[in-house]
Amino acid sequence: MNPTLFADLVVVGLGPAGRALTNRACAAGVDVIAVDPHPHRRWTPTYSSWLDELPAWLPTSVIGSVTENPAVFTTRRQSIARSYCVLDTSELQRALDISAARTLTATAQSVTSSEVALVDGTRVLARAVVDARGTAGIDGLAEQTAFGVVVARTIAEPLLEGAGAWFMDWRPDNGADSSDTPSFLYAVALGHQDILLEETCLVGTPALEYRELRQRLHTRLAGRGLTLSGNETVERVRFPVQPPRRERGDGRVERFGARSSMMHPATGYSVAASLASADDMVDAVRRGKKIGTLSAWTVQRLRNLGLRTALGLDPALVPQFFASFFDLPVAAQKAYLSGRSDALGTALAMTRMFPTLPTSARLAIARSVIGR
Repeated sequence: MNPTLFADLVVVGLGPAGRALTNRACAAGVDVIAVDPHPHRRWTPTYSSWLDELPAWLPTSVIGSVTENPAVFTTRRQSIARSYCVLDTSELQRALDISAARTLTATAQSVTSSEVALVDGTRVLARAVVDARGTAGIDGLAEQTAFGVVVARTIAEPLLEGAGAWFMDWRPDNGADSSDTPSFLYAVALGHQDILLEETCLVGTPALEYRELRQRLHTRLAGRGLTLSGNETVERVRFPVQPPRRERGDGRVERFGARSSMMHPATGYSVAASLASADDMVDAVRRGKKIGTLSAWTVQRLRNLGLRTALGLDPALVPQFFASFFDLPVAAQKAYLSGRSDALGTALAMTRMFPTLPTSARLAIARSVIGR
């Protein structure tokens, strides 16, 4: 007879979102079972956020570097009046301790709002189930891709041109044709010694492949005086920027992290939102409530419109689009980029941008609004 387990909460998936939720639920005294096929796998991706997005409970040891006023290069150089940080991935994983939970090294075969069936036949029953499995390997979704190298600060720092970090550098010196899917340089300090230089395809269906991004990165860096040796540590990034469609029967399953609306469809960021929302999710679980609100639903709809706009823009217009965005007041930028509840601020940011865009960009947005 297959075993049956019981808990207050079952968390399926132990990436940053699931691990944060498990950690905070245990801290609140909730009986948690966490399920993941590789629960102790070492994390290797680079996670970043705006400093003001991080929750107060997160120890400062997880912050690998902070850049004040990072720069963007759109049609010109612009500065973002916010503090941007790169997280120390190893420290983040250590800080999100889950030793108080019952951890099952297993794969979920099916997930409902009150039960998780494992492939080995075990049933896990709970008052609440949260699906935090992420979106890796799910086909048919718009994706972000990137290819990057880690270079010693002493070598790479001149490429920052005094900016501290390039949040986005859209200058057309990567060898791509103006009609090709665009990509930008993302350049940030990983700590005191290293800098990550990454050619990034913000979103695509399909997104650019690693070989193309690698060639563009090498071309861009060589043009700026840096020839790579080929021995650098490499980072490859590929993930969907939108959650998967819900299947029949799973509409009541609570999702968390990249598998939910915490994934920002216009930037691909979800980790900070998940960390910031973990306590709210724990509170909702304890009260038997849903975490979603009308405001969060509206914000996501507006951001999905931004995703459709990005996918529909002529490549030559993308730098102009972001030039208009980063001309907005910081409060408007923050409303669109961060948080999940400021529907009015998100809408105002989008409407303030609209008249500043070229006519062709406004037409592309209009087509996105009417779904054509």
